[in-house]
Amino acid sequence: MEDDYVTNIHIGPSSRTNTQQGEGSSGIKEQDRLLPIANVGRIMKQILPQNAKISKEAKETMQECVSEFISFVTSEASEKCRKERRKTVNGDDICWALGTLGFDDYAGPLKRYLNRYREIEGDRSGGTNNHNNQGQI
Repeated sequence: MEDDYVTNIHIGPSSRTNTQQGEGSSGIKEQDRLLPIANVGRIMKQILPQNAKISKEAKETMQECVSEFISFVTSEASEKCRKERRKTVNGDDICWALGTLGFDDYAGPLKRYLNRYREIEGDRSGGTNNHNNQGQI
């Protein structure tokens, strides 16, 4: 069943040359499928020493990986929503998908973050919590 979701993994720059400017095998433009490389590079730099450098190849590889990861998790959450006849994927669905896909180490902390986010947003909105819109992504 997991193979149904993992159909478009491209890792490394050699696979990028086939779809560099055009559309990927799914018909979606690469610029719409991938996170902006500048954002990926900025996140990578945050963890490295100030004088460290990151190659273009490393940024492109990470860009592919994180974009695929987001698609993988979102697809699982979306399938849950489809089965429940819901149109909106929310934060709880993402946490559920992470756990279902075996990323338990991330699901727990993300759930705690989501709960804290909801508390803060509830405080900002004057204490009124609109439960239908909480955690929507």
